[in-house]
Amino acid sequence: MQDKSFSDISEKIVSGGRLSDEEFLLLHEHGDLYQLAFLANAIREKRHPEKIVSYVIDRNINYTDICVSACKFCAFFKAPEDRDGYLLSKDELAQKIQETQDLGGTQILLQGGLHPDLPLEYYEDMLRFMKETGIHVHGFSPPEIYHFAEISKLPVATVITRLMDAGLDSIPGGGAEILSDRVRESTAPRKCNADQWIAVMEEAHNQGLRTTATMMFGHVETVQERLEHLRRLRELQDRTKGFTAFIPWPFQPDHTALVDQVEIEKTTGYGYLRMLALSRIYLDNFDNIQASWVTQGPKIAQLSLYFGANDFGSTMIEENVVAAAGISFRLSEGEIRRLVTDAGFTPRQRLMDYTLVV
Repeated sequence: MQDKSFSDISEKIVSGGRLSDEEFLLLHEHGDLYQLAFLANAIREKRHPEKIVSYVIDRNINYTDICVSACKFCAFFKAPEDRDGYLLSKDELAQKIQETQDLGGTQILLQGGLHPDLPLEYYEDMLRFMKETGIHVHGFSPPEIYHFAEISKLPVATVITRLMDAGLDSIPGGGAEILSDRVRESTAPRKCNADQWIAVMEEAHNQGLRTTATMMFGHVETVQERLEHLRRLRELQDRTKGFTAFIPWPFQPDHTALVDQVEIEKTTGYGYLRMLALSRIYLDNFDNIQASWVTQGPKIAQLSLYFGANDFGSTMIEENVVAAAGISFRLSEGEIRRLVTDAGFTPRQRLMDYTLVV
């Protein structure tokens, strides 16, 4: 990048200005790793001068792997006719929740496949059962909620209201992948489109639910489509202020149908750190950015704290979807605290809304 161009953008960003789409593309094309780290770290330091890095103790519960979506990037799902597919019982749910609480866990990340045969009442009953344990349920990504609406023939707003009444506390940002209809049509044509994903989140925010936002990059999308994804999130956050955090991670191609159809180079740590920094710079209305140790491992996650991330994510007591693609990093709470401390920060446990646990 020409020195003058970077100097102009740097001065604008450090003084609190908003990065334009053209400037994003300029940084992506010409900004070197150190320049991007400088800007992203400056933003993180301004938003979080106390040098605290937060994390949450939770567990991913995938209540079923049966799914009609058959996304090409997913190695986890089973087709409805597959006899190896599962649906967790209430006893299994209770055991997993108890194990989580015994380890100091405060929430469950509840997600599953788009099951063709379960009515909305099934999910309401599951939520009521889980809430009897006192756990925070961070559950049902927008594609699931949109699927519930289609199955029940009810408006999305009604579905969200009923789930909230049954005990839903917040919504994870899963199923976003890349919010571009070309990409979604290519990789997951049976899943909700980009506008529908945004509409579910906007309705959730309007009803008072906080949510997270995600991006899975590094497959068939272009740089312009990554930018479209970030722009859609930034515009929605301008309208609602409902997102608590943004979590980007690279596509894990192993054991997926997509890798057999398209020649995809696995995203390197270098590529991940660049995208993380660009996300922190562009998403000026997001308070929190999570590192992805689940896909990148502990050392890159430590570096992430100097590329804009202020949160180490979850302890992931259980994780199945990324593991199905051959990635099996595991960290205990003690290891997360040590990694954060060794990187020069103070580790603090948090809740979903980023309230710190005393």
